[in-house]
Amino acid sequence: MFRKSYLSVLILFIFCTAAYGGRVISDQSPSDLISDGAGREEGIIWLHGETEEKCEQSYGFLPCTKTALGNVFLIIVYGYLMFLAATYLSSGSELLLEILGPGLIGGLFLPILGALPDAMLILVSGISGSAATAQSQVSVGIGLLAGSIVMLLTAIWGTCCIVGKCDIENSVTVDSKDTKGLSLTGSGVTTDIWTSYAAMIMAVSVLPYIVVQLPQLFHSTSGRHLAVLIALVISLSLLVSYCVYQVFQPWIQTRRLIYVKHKHVISGILKHLKQHALGRLFTDHGTPNIEVLEKLFYAIDENGDGRLSHAELRALVVGLRLEEINLDENDAIAKVLKDFDTSCDDQVDMREFIAGVEKWFYEARSANGSSVVAGPNTMKYLDDFHEETRREHSLLGEDQSDEIVEGVENPRKVAIKAALLLLLGTIIAAVFADPLVDAVNNFSSATSIPSFFISFIALPLATNSSEAVSAIIFATRKKKRSASLTFSEIYGAVTMNNLLCLSVFLAIVYTRGLTWNFSSEVLVILIVCVIMGVLGSIRTTFPLWTCLIAFTLYPFSLVLVYVLDYVFGWS
Repeated sequence: MFRKSYLSVLILFIFCTAAYGGRVISDQSPSDLISDGAGREEGIIWLHGETEEKCEQSYGFLPCTKTALGNVFLIIVYGYLMFLAATYLSSGSELLLEILGPGLIGGLFLPILGALPDAMLILVSGISGSAATAQSQVSVGIGLLAGSIVMLLTAIWGTCCIVGKCDIENSVTVDSKDTKGLSLTGSGVTTDIWTSYAAMIMAVSVLPYIVVQLPQLFHSTSGRHLAVLIALVISLSLLVSYCVYQVFQPWIQTRRLIYVKHKHVISGILKHLKQHALGRLFTDHGTPNIEVLEKLFYAIDENGDGRLSHAELRALVVGLRLEEINLDENDAIAKVLKDFDTSCDDQVDMREFIAGVEKWFYEARSANGSSVVAGPNTMKYLDDFHEETRREHSLLGEDQSDEIVEGVENPRKVAIKAALLLLLGTIIAAVFADPLVDAVNNFSSATSIPSFFISFIALPLATNSSEAVSAIIFATRKKKRSASLTFSEIYGAVTMNNLLCLSVFLAIVYTRGLTWNFSSEVLVILIVCVIMGVLGSIRTTFPLWTCLIAFTLYPFSLVLVYVLDYVFGWS
């Protein structure tokens, strides 16, 4: 992998230098030069046959040009190098995740690395040159930021919805079953509840955009600099909060799953007892029916010693279909003893049995938010509670049968490889971000096309393409868990752009005293993030028609910026 990458970089660099840096430097003074029909300038004989406007080389040696075609070539070359940087960062991140797992690495380190290429381009667009130069160049940064967000939430989101579609049955998709073709309502993707939370967080992350736009909304010029500072503080605070949440999310998810499994054991045993009881478990007043519960106890107590042992409790939980929530019989027995065995003798007597059943019934009723006492509909009530616990477990998405995690054979070797990939990706992103920004600005000058639209369309393809391809390939597995991880990755990438990349951008604007005049770009980001964030927050199943919403938002964003800026003169 390393050899192939180095070779491709070397070939591109040599070809780029030969094609656009080819010129002969003469030691003679201008007066000593003999004209041979070629254009000349200050001791430089151009080999292209025509005089080319002088341009400033990045770092003093990288090729540059002022022609439109030449800058297209440079944008492609430097864009490919940024793509390599993003690929190396992604590959190194995945290797590191295999060794260290989620938490600090998956929640904090990897999202930052994923946003690093974008952050680098935004940074170099505003730190070089004078304040006036930086003011003209930051349109590249805001274009990249808006373009990355819009591309992820529209083109990539919609594509993942299509390639990951499965048949929808009973409002959820069936893993690996895709027989309905391009049915707009009969096929789609289903995600877990954590993906909905990620969409909510993404929608909240647009708050700094709103704050920085407040002076423009009130047509105030005096408070713009202060608004940028306040937005920067809010953005950094949200960034820290998001990273902390991501670090602790695996622990939170585990605790939620344990609680839901506990509820499933409660609902399953209550339903089982009701089905085998000769009468109602509870009276119309909601009190335990002692006579019925005693008969149930004696039926479970096979040896008649007045206590329920492990073996007798095992007979009780057999047939509760615990395999559907990845819970074995021993775990279920442990949960029963934890709630019933108040004497801590590892057995359950009659008094503990009746008290435990009553406690579970009230817990089931309170969990369902109901104040209705037991009555003729108790059976239906317990059935509903049982189905609710199954649905909640499904939404939490614990099933990882398609994600078998195996131990790493040589963790030290893998760690070294991961570190080298991360280092190489970071160096490439840092070195070639500035030349790419210069090429975009030179192309804009040569063609009179606003640099915003160039960076909005072209640059996200370079900085987010590896992430996008990875998400699309993962979505093709056509399983609920893979779909959940795919869309969570998209929402997380947008959130990091909204917080980390925006923080970098706001810091540049504030420290360099630049003017914030990006109302149309901010409006596009707000519209796309809010629409897709709300859609992802209120739904866990996305029929195929939802991808039409995503695809429509991309051209809508471009048209909206053009109309607001060049028809209504917003910027």
